[in-house]
Amino acid sequence: MKKLLIFSLIGILFLTGLTASAQFSRPISIGAGAGATFNLTDLGNVETKFAFYGELDYLITPFISVGLHGEKGALEGNGYESEFKNRYFAGNINGKIRVGQFLEGAKNYSYYTLQANTLSRILSNVYVGAGAGLVKNRIATQLSAQYRKAIIDQGGELSDKFGQIHFVVPLNVGVDIPFGRTLYGPQWAINVNYQHTLTFNDNLDGIINKNNDQYGFVSVGVKYALFNRK
Repeated sequence: MKKLLIFSLIGILFLTGLTASAQFSRPISIGAGAGATFNLTDLGNVETKFAFYGELDYLITPFISVGLHGEKGALEGNGYESEFKNRYFAGNINGKIRVGQFLEGAKNYSYYTLQANTLSRILSNVYVGAGAGLVKNRIATQLSAQYRKAIIDQGGELSDKFGQIHFVVPLNVGVDIPFGRTLYGPQWAINVNYQHTLTFNDNLDGIINKNNDQYGFVSVGVKYALFNRK
């Protein structure tokens, strides 16, 4: 009897594949994690530092999301008998699209979550994304007199203003590894992400010249889906 009920349920889900969007509850997820930062700045000897983040995502479809991301961490570098430290805050709004959006079998998401194997479920949650946001710098520098002179002679500037805010574009690639399966999708996921942040005023390190600064953030975190229907 139980097997008959299970097969009947799967059959109903399969036949109603065209209404998959109505079946999906569009959950909100929250997440948090931590990892390592590295900077691509004028002082090229990179010191890997710590950062942590929190985020809130809304799924437009099971595989397309928009979200808010907040981050606090440090960037450090040295060279030419000089060094900088930046204790930064960052926030952005972003969008992500996952491989599952392009898989034929995932159009009926409820049926897909029941029949997909573990590898397929992981691969379907590999994503790329981009966003827009702000970074608040808290820069401290110790620059040698010779290096200061070289920067100015080459047309550069020095600016370690405390609390300076500027615009950034974060680019993301990563994967959500789901667990805690329900009919309408996983309840939990482990997130592995690489975020590469582009700046437009070349001032993560207090040194402004021709090349804009960038930084990377490799992180591992946990996500939890809210309001998921059972």
